[in-house]
Amino acid sequence: MSEKEENPFVQENNAEETEQNEQTETDDKIKKLEEEIETQKNQYVRLAADFDNYRKRQAQEREALLKYGAEETLKKLLPVLDTVERAQKSFQELDDPTKLKESFDAIQKQIIDALDKIGLKKIESVGKEFDPNLHEAIMQTPANGHPDHTVIAELQSGYQLHDRIVRPAMVNVAVKE
Repeated sequence: MSEKEENPFVQENNAEETEQNEQTETDDKIKKLEEEIETQKNQYVRLAADFDNYRKRQAQEREALLKYGAEETLKKLLPVLDTVERAQKSFQELDDPTKLKESFDAIQKQIIDALDKIGLKKIESVGKEFDPNLHEAIMQTPANGHPDHTVIAELQSGYQLHDRIVRPAMVNVAVKE
Protein backbone atom coordinates (compact mmCIF):
# COMPACT_ATOMS: atom_id res chain seq x y z
CA MET A 1 0.00 0.00 0.00
CA SER A 2 1.22 3.53 -0.73
CA GLU A 3 1.63 6.31 1.75
CA LYS A 4 -1.44 8.16 0.44
CA GLU A 5 -3.59 5.13 0.85
CA GLU A 6 -2.21 4.42 4.33
CA ASN A 7 -2.33 8.04 5.59
CA PRO A 8 -5.32 10.13 4.53
CA PHE A 9 -3.82 13.27 6.17
CA VAL A 10 -0.91 13.45 3.73
CA GLN A 11 -3.23 14.62 1.00
CA GLU A 12 -4.59 17.29 3.29
CA ASN A 13 -1.05 18.52 4.03
CA ASN A 14 -0.32 18.84 0.35
CA ALA A 15 -3.56 20.75 -0.10
CA GLU A 16 -2.63 23.08 2.76
CA GLU A 17 0.85 23.64 1.29
CA THR A 18 -0.63 24.37 -2.10
CA GLU A 19 -3.11 26.76 -0.55
CA GLN A 20 -0.30 28.48 1.40
CA ASN A 21 1.80 28.76 -1.77
CA GLU A 22 -1.14 30.22 -3.65
CA GLN A 23 -1.79 32.65 -0.79
CA THR A 24 1.89 33.71 -0.78
CA GLU A 25 1.82 34.20 -4.54
CA THR A 26 -1.38 36.22 -4.23
CA ASP A 27 0.12 38.31 -1.43
CA ASP A 28 3.22 38.93 -3.57
CA LYS A 29 1.07 39.97 -6.53
CA ILE A 30 -0.97 42.29 -4.31
CA LYS A 31 2.22 43.79 -2.90
CA LYS A 32 3.60 44.37 -6.42
CA LEU A 33 0.34 45.92 -7.57
CA GLU A 34 0.23 48.17 -4.52
CA GLU A 35 3.81 49.28 -5.26
CA GLU A 36 2.87 49.97 -8.88
CA ILE A 37 -0.18 51.94 -7.76
CA GLU A 38 1.98 53.96 -5.36
CA THR A 39 4.51 54.64 -8.15
CA GLN A 40 1.74 55.71 -10.53
CA LYS A 41 0.21 57.88 -7.82
CA ASN A 42 3.56 59.61 -7.19
CA GLN A 43 4.05 60.17 -10.91
CA TYR A 44 0.55 61.62 -11.15
CA VAL A 45 1.15 63.96 -8.20
CA ARG A 46 4.45 65.17 -9.73
CA LEU A 47 2.82 65.63 -13.12
CA ALA A 48 -0.06 67.58 -11.60
CA ALA A 49 2.40 69.81 -9.72
CA ASP A 50 4.47 70.34 -12.87
CA PHE A 51 1.37 71.27 -14.82
CA ASP A 52 0.23 73.66 -12.10
CA ASN A 53 3.66 75.33 -12.12
CA TYR A 54 3.57 75.52 -15.92
CA ARG A 55 0.11 77.13 -15.81
CA LYS A 56 1.27 79.69 -13.23
CA ARG A 57 4.42 80.46 -15.24
CA GLN A 58 2.35 80.95 -18.40
CA ALA A 59 0.00 83.31 -16.56
CA GLN A 60 2.98 85.34 -15.29
CA GLU A 61 4.51 85.49 -18.78
CA ARG A 62 1.17 86.54 -20.27
CA GLU A 63 0.80 89.25 -17.63
CA ALA A 64 4.35 90.48 -18.27
CA LEU A 65 3.70 90.52 -22.01
CA LEU A 66 0.60 92.62 -21.55
CA LYS A 67 2.34 94.91 -19.10
CA TYR A 68 5.65 95.33 -20.92
CA GLY A 69 4.80 94.20 -24.46
CA ALA A 70 4.87 97.74 -25.83
CA GLU A 71 8.40 98.38 -24.55
CA GLU A 72 10.14 97.82 -27.90
CA THR A 73 7.54 99.94 -29.65
CA LEU A 74 8.02 102.76 -27.18
CA LYS A 75 11.80 102.58 -27.55
CA LYS A 76 11.33 103.22 -31.27
CA LEU A 77 9.02 106.18 -30.59
CA LEU A 78 11.18 107.86 -27.91
CA PRO A 79 13.52 109.52 -30.45
CA VAL A 80 10.44 111.11 -32.03
CA LEU A 81 9.40 112.47 -28.65
CA ASP A 82 12.92 113.87 -28.18
CA THR A 83 12.69 115.60 -31.56
CA VAL A 84 9.29 117.08 -30.70
CA GLU A 85 10.69 118.47 -27.44
CA ARG A 86 13.70 120.02 -29.23
CA ALA A 87 11.41 121.44 -31.91
CA GLN A 88 9.10 122.93 -29.30
CA LYS A 89 12.05 124.78 -27.75
CA SER A 90 13.26 126.01 -31.12
CA PHE A 91 9.79 127.15 -32.24
CA GLN A 92 9.94 129.96 -29.71
CA GLU A 93 12.97 131.40 -31.50
CA LEU A 94 11.70 130.93 -35.07
CA ASP A 95 10.15 133.79 -36.98
CA ASP A 96 10.30 132.19 -40.43
CA PRO A 97 7.23 130.04 -41.23
CA THR A 98 9.19 127.99 -43.79
CA LYS A 99 11.61 126.86 -41.06
CA LEU A 100 8.63 125.93 -38.92
CA LYS A 101 7.17 123.88 -41.77
CA GLU A 102 10.52 122.15 -42.37
CA SER A 103 10.71 121.24 -38.67
CA PHE A 104 7.16 119.91 -38.73
CA ASP A 105 7.87 117.87 -41.89
CA ALA A 106 11.00 116.40 -40.27
CA ILE A 107 9.01 115.34 -37.21
CA GLN A 108 6.27 113.80 -39.36
CA LYS A 109 8.87 111.85 -41.38
CA GLN A 110 10.50 110.60 -38.19
CA ILE A 111 7.13 109.43 -36.83
CA ILE A 112 6.33 107.62 -40.09
CA ASP A 113 9.77 105.95 -40.08
CA ALA A 114 9.38 104.84 -36.44
CA LEU A 115 5.91 103.40 -37.11
CA ASP A 116 7.26 101.68 -40.24
CA LYS A 117 9.97 99.98 -38.13
CA ILE A 118 7.25 98.75 -35.78
CA GLY A 119 5.38 97.25 -38.75
CA LEU A 120 2.61 99.79 -39.26
CA LYS A 121 1.92 100.50 -42.94
CA LYS A 122 -0.42 103.01 -44.51
CA ILE A 123 -3.05 101.48 -46.78
CA GLU A 124 -2.79 102.95 -50.27
CA SER A 125 -6.26 103.73 -51.48
CA VAL A 126 -6.62 106.44 -54.14
CA GLY A 127 -6.83 104.94 -57.62
CA LYS A 128 -7.22 101.39 -56.29
CA GLU A 129 -10.29 99.22 -56.61
CA PHE A 130 -12.55 99.35 -53.55
CA ASP A 131 -11.79 96.46 -51.18
CA PRO A 132 -14.16 96.12 -48.19
CA ASN A 133 -11.36 94.42 -46.25
CA LEU A 134 -9.17 97.54 -46.55
CA HIS A 135 -11.62 100.37 -47.13
CA GLU A 136 -14.75 101.76 -45.56
CA ALA A 137 -16.92 103.56 -48.11
CA ILE A 138 -18.17 106.80 -46.59
CA MET A 139 -19.32 108.34 -49.85
CA GLN A 140 -20.20 107.28 -53.37
CA THR A 141 -19.79 109.80 -56.16
CA PRO A 142 -20.98 109.38 -59.74
CA ALA A 143 -17.83 109.79 -61.80
CA ASN A 144 -17.54 109.13 -65.51
CA GLY A 145 -13.78 109.71 -65.54
CA HIS A 146 -13.07 106.77 -63.19
CA PRO A 147 -13.86 103.06 -63.42
CA ASP A 148 -16.76 101.79 -61.33
CA HIS A 149 -15.87 100.90 -57.70
CA THR A 150 -12.58 102.81 -57.77
CA VAL A 151 -11.44 104.88 -54.80
CA ILE A 152 -11.33 108.53 -55.92
CA ALA A 153 -10.56 110.17 -52.57
CA GLU A 154 -9.26 109.18 -49.16
CA LEU A 155 -11.05 110.95 -46.31
CA GLN A 156 -9.06 109.29 -43.52
CA SER A 157 -5.97 107.11 -43.85
CA GLY A 158 -6.15 103.44 -43.04
CA TYR A 159 -3.36 101.38 -41.47
CA GLN A 160 -2.38 97.77 -41.11
CA LEU A 161 0.04 96.18 -38.66
CA HIS A 162 1.88 93.45 -40.55
CA ASP A 163 -1.05 91.48 -42.02
CA ARG A 164 -3.82 92.75 -39.71
CA ILE A 165 -5.97 95.80 -40.44
CA VAL A 166 -5.74 98.28 -37.55
CA ARG A 167 -8.09 100.80 -39.13
CA PRO A 168 -9.67 100.69 -42.59
CA ALA A 169 -9.27 103.73 -44.84
CA MET A 170 -12.40 105.89 -45.09
CA VAL A 171 -12.87 106.55 -48.78
CA ASN A 172 -15.04 108.06 -51.50
CA VAL A 173 -15.85 105.51 -54.19
CA ALA A 174 -16.68 106.20 -57.84
CA VAL A 175 -19.92 104.73 -59.16
CA LYS A 176 -21.39 104.84 -62.64
CA GLU A 177 -24.37 107.09 -63.14
